[in-house]
Amino acid sequence: MTESIRVAVAQVASVFADKQACIDKTVKLIHDAGKQDVNLMLLPETLISGYPRGFTYGAYVGSRSDAGRKDFERFWKSSMTLSAEETKPLRDAAKAHSMTVVIGISEQGEAGNRGTLYNSLLYIGADGEIKGVHRKLMPTGTERLIWGSGDGSTLTTVDTPYGTVGGLICWENYMPLARMAMYGKGVNIYLAPTADARDSWQSTLRHIACEGRCFVLGCNQYFTKSMYPKDLALYDELKDLPDELSRGGSAIVDPFGEYVCEPLFGQEGVLCADLDLNRIHQGHLDFDVVGHYHRPDVFKFSVNESPNPAVRYDD
Repeated sequence: MTESIRVAVAQVASVFADKQACIDKTVKLIHDAGKQDVNLMLLPETLISGYPRGFTYGAYVGSRSDAGRKDFERFWKSSMTLSAEETKPLRDAAKAHSMTVVIGISEQGEAGNRGTLYNSLLYIGADGEIKGVHRKLMPTGTERLIWGSGDGSTLTTVDTPYGTVGGLICWENYMPLARMAMYGKGVNIYLAPTADARDSWQSTLRHIACEGRCFVLGCNQYFTKSMYPKDLALYDELKDLPDELSRGGSAIVDPFGEYVCEPLFGQEGVLCADLDLNRIHQGHLDFDVVGHYHRPDVFKFSVNESPNPAVRYDD
């Protein structure tokens, strides 16, 4: 493992429900980061193609509306597949700069399960190849109306010259056993994209860094109501919401819970930092959550990483 890495965290807004515009924006961000010799870049939760904050999709207990179904159709069509053609611009940009890029996407399910969307993290390697995808295990609250639940087969980590990269999405990071699964895989650069802009989220980022003795990259969108397209069928649902729907709060934290980059609020922007990876080893002097500070004689924990498809075809 090399001793340092240059990372970038992009606090940017989606072009809501416009897949091509989101891909184009992401490609430009990758190229801009490449000019700064960035090795690893993290982009927000569901950057492609948006986080539908404030919308009900016309769904209430016992009923759904036609207008909500039309807005969902639009969002579904703007969600990504993992096809070679659709991911090519992103993969080409990453390869052009030998950069590992991790992007939050709304993902259409694979063939045979195309109706369900997933809140996913797409991992693209410095060689331009897809290294894996993580599907959010437990969509939060009414996110469950939009996205299905992932399974243990997508608890993805990626080995790089800078160490093991992996992470969880938003409130998955409040699942202690999910965090433990990541620590057990040796993650030392931990990714935590989110849609949570509250002050309490900063405590979460700092706790994970201390607990995992890892660098933590927290990434959120900055998004305002005025960024939504006005022709959404249920646009009027937004009328009582504040203009600033997500104030951001992206940050970079070291293995001792100290900020490398303070939280960014109130604007789009990119945080860039050089990380001294020796800080990880220094932190293990007195704490290693899956090593000398663990009691396997007392606590037992197992992870089911088998795919769990809805339909199985026996040979």
